[in-house]
Amino acid sequence: MSASRARRRKAEKIRQLLKTEGDAIHENTSVFNEDRYNAIEGFDKFENLRTEARAIKEEAIENLPTLLDQLRESVEANGGNLYLADGAADANRYIEEIAKSEDAETLVKSKSMTTEELEVNEHLEEIGIDVFETDLGEFVLQVADEEPSHLVGPSLHKSKDDVAALFNEYFAPEEPFETAEELTAFARDYLGEKICSADLGMTGANFVLAESGTITLITNEGNARKCAVTPDTHIAVAGIEKIIPDAECLQPFIELISKTATGQDISQYVTMLTPPVDSPTIDFDRPDEPIGSGKRNREFHLVLVDNGRLAMREDDQLRETLYCIRCGACANSCGNFQHVGGHAFGGETYTGGIATGWESGVHGQDAASDFNDLCTGCSRCVNACPVKIDIPWINTAVRDRVNRADDSKTFDFLVEGLTPDTEPSGLDIQKRVFGNFETLAKLGSATAPLSNWITNIDPVRIAMERYLGIDPRRDLPSFERETLVDWFESRRPRTPNATADRKVVLYPDVYTNYVMVDRGKAAVRTLEALDVHVELTAPAESGRAPLSQGMISTATECATEIADDLDPYIEAGFDIVVIEPSDIAMFQREYEKLLDDDVHDSIRENSYEIMEYVYGLFHNGADLDVLADPDGSIAYHSHCQQRTLGLEVYTEAVLSDLGFDVVTSDVECCGMAGSFGYKSEYYELSMEVGSDLEAQFTNKTDKTLVASGTSCTEQMESLFGREITHPIELIAPTR
Repeated sequence: MSASRARRRKAEKIRQLLKTEGDAIHENTSVFNEDRYNAIEGFDKFENLRTEARAIKEEAIENLPTLLDQLRESVEANGGNLYLADGAADANRYIEEIAKSEDAETLVKSKSMTTEELEVNEHLEEIGIDVFETDLGEFVLQVADEEPSHLVGPSLHKSKDDVAALFNEYFAPEEPFETAEELTAFARDYLGEKICSADLGMTGANFVLAESGTITLITNEGNARKCAVTPDTHIAVAGIEKIIPDAECLQPFIELISKTATGQDISQYVTMLTPPVDSPTIDFDRPDEPIGSGKRNREFHLVLVDNGRLAMREDDQLRETLYCIRCGACANSCGNFQHVGGHAFGGETYTGGIATGWESGVHGQDAASDFNDLCTGCSRCVNACPVKIDIPWINTAVRDRVNRADDSKTFDFLVEGLTPDTEPSGLDIQKRVFGNFETLAKLGSATAPLSNWITNIDPVRIAMERYLGIDPRRDLPSFERETLVDWFESRRPRTPNATADRKVVLYPDVYTNYVMVDRGKAAVRTLEALDVHVELTAPAESGRAPLSQGMISTATECATEIADDLDPYIEAGFDIVVIEPSDIAMFQREYEKLLDDDVHDSIRENSYEIMEYVYGLFHNGADLDVLADPDGSIAYHSHCQQRTLGLEVYTEAVLSDLGFDVVTSDVECCGMAGSFGYKSEYYELSMEVGSDLEAQFTNKTDKTLVASGTSCTEQMESLFGREITHPIELIAPTR
């Protein structure tokens, strides 16, 4: 299939899901996300528990072989059976043997993503066993014959009316279902009967304790414990990553999982079972007999599944995926997921940001390739994850592998020798173009304004859409002939400011140097007015553009060049100031992956976002009167990566200190133009995500619209059709 056709198909799928599932997904995930904020706002131990939980998972995965041996001894000492399955076929074969040995005809299940991964239901149904999902969301999907759209809320893409229509058609009740209470009551009674008559019960396990053989089930419906103890035989299926040492290690996870998953202080049911349990068996065919009159003893089988996990444990890029506790917070916090859900942002089994790691590890790299680009690397999920998994990096690493697996060489003749990237031949031309924006910017600036005219004529835009997938509805960057570096070097002889208290080297990112030059000029004027000696590094790509396309080798080369350029300035006592939030995020976060530790530490410890630095100058005695007077009121939207790093507060504080009347957006994502929203397959989704911000600022026509990030600026210009101002331009002196 041609690349352009594949893009059209993806765009159509996203468009359809936005129409059919988008409203329900947006409402439900937004509620989860807001409730998460509320749950952790007054929970002082949250960050400490995240650190503790992370350490427990790191140690557990490191010591997994030992814990497996210990768990086997514990389970067998309790009278149960443990089976370690290599993969789906092996696990299903073992479960089939149990079913046949019991002459089982029916099985009831609680919610389990691992059994979804193994397709246990399908296998059992093929051999004639009736399987009933007892989680309400999973039951809805079983009736609808659909796949889960969310790790925690599998049917979040369905509204109450959707479920009522489904049940009315499928079950044909005498009185049609209308309310949520009616639907829930029917499901409870219907599934209660199935549980009482089932031959087998199956659960997953949120955590498995090696020391005692105890499994922990965390639910809001109570059906899991019924499935575990009502039938005589209980089968628990879990990935080997669910093992932790003991009950003492369980506490931080119990505290965290409900808060991050659904925003509850604690889940409705926290069940700890050390099976086979001691409770007597029940013979529901003889209701008049006393409990315990059944003739059978209880049986327990713990089926632990590898299915690629041991290989993930040895994979430096995928290993962190095994720390996941399946809370779904990465999905709930993701702007794209909030609008399109897991049927687009997900693979064969798993959904959301962490799905890339899971799908690659258990189903293979190709299983993640179709949805991986829906992760924009905004990093909102980083602070949401209860075990501090660097989810954006996992997505980037897999994207890089997908790039290298592509052996198509259709357009190599267009890029070989023309682009400075270090990627292999066959890289998708769209990704290669976006990953080499610096090259385009240099050419566009050198030939401006002619370049700006040429790239906006219809035949060129048509060709860009067909071959590069650049949506014609997007306004392209307008390059400046005079770059920031040109302007800076031409002003006057550069001599040290003898009265300056501080020395700054300003990093001229690609957009600031070639496109948004005015914000760079404003930064220089502001710093100099505050008695700072300013110099500029050589203009160079930070690595953000190639990294966004999964081009890690090229990004590493860019980072190394930047580090070499900054090193003499750091040695000379200069502070590094960055205007673009995505680039300060590179310096602070991603360079840890790309550079040696000591080099990254040096850059991280000495780099500041521009408004953060201005704030520091203010609070160290700088004279505010030298800056521009506040003029009117403003509506401000901060950048995603600013928020992840906790930097947006400095911009707000500076503007407030200077007397600006500021309305700050509480919408977390603008939809991101940039290397995501420019692509034709994602344009509609990008604009749909942006509709939340549009709704919040629509009535702010009397205010200056302000944004810190490049992608935010471009997106807001598309949303509002108005010029967007950078905060530093508001406060800069006019000279």
